Amino acid sequence: MANSAQARKRARQASAQRDNNMSQRSELRTAIKKVRKAIEAGDKAAAQQVFQTSMSLIDSIADKKIVHKNKASRHKSRLSLAVKSMA
Repeated sequence: MANSAQARKRARQASAQRDNNMSQRSELRTAIKKVRKAIEAGDKAAAQQVFQTSMSLIDSIADKKIVHKNKASRHKSRLSLAVKSMA
């Protein structure tokens, strides 16, 4: 346990930041699932719309370094390919 005032404050800050990061990581996963669900539904126009909104969210989370930029790029690339390959 933290003994100094500074260490106690850092522990509080770390806990708050961890909660925020977990929330944003969950938001990322939800955005990816929404795109996949739209693709499975088969409506290309709706899938493209959901894809566009999800891309900005994925970029935003990667910019904040919640996830690595390459991981975000990989998800975007694969989702883009899936949307483009729809009939």
